[in-house]
Amino acid sequence: MSDESALLREPWVDFDRQREAAKFGIWVFLGSETLFFGALLLTYTICRVEHPEAFAAAGRETNIWYGTINTAILLTSSLFMAMASQAAESGARLRRLVLGCLLITAMLGLAFVILKGFEYKEDIDKHLVPGASFALPQAGAQLFYGLYWLVTGVHAIHLSIGMVLVSRLFWMFYQRKLRIRENPELEVTALYWHLVDIVWIILYPLIYLPGRAS
Repeated sequence: MSDESALLREPWVDFDRQREAAKFGIWVFLGSETLFFGALLLTYTICRVEHPEAFAAAGRETNIWYGTINTAILLTSSLFMAMASQAAESGARLRRLVLGCLLITAMLGLAFVILKGFEYKEDIDKHLVPGASFALPQAGAQLFYGLYWLVTGVHAIHLSIGMVLVSRLFWMFYQRKLRIRENPELEVTALYWHLVDIVWIILYPLIYLPGRAS
């Protein structure tokens, strides 16, 4: 069985058409994800305009070190994902580099999730979960943290899905069950991973910088 035949899926009879369809499909999906996160960001903007002082007070309670380190982790993971995509253009010649970059990308994603877990534990210990025992007196602060838990939780789910996709690609390439060069699954996964990172880059200043600029 040829490499292209191993990659070919129904109903496609031509690899190039399947590849273009995969790329088109992921762009449609990314567009829908952009609309979803855009709606959350619009909600955040409206609430922040209505409660600027409460959002500033709540923002100062976030742990900027966790947020900054996690931002650096995701930016580094995007670099290695881009390196994997570039190395894949050379095919089997740079197979080890592709495998190494995918493995590092997945491990960095895992580091992000673990660090986020420690941050969540700190937030819970500080009673920064909206509810009757919420620590901050401002009513708008609960809105901030409600959005904080929602957007960061949804982002963590997306990142976890990305880790599964990257790990699967690594394993399939390692076992030589998929060819590396011009692999649509690698291209689609890379686009998804970069979207998740871009979303976090937007969330970082909205979550961790309010109340700290002055």
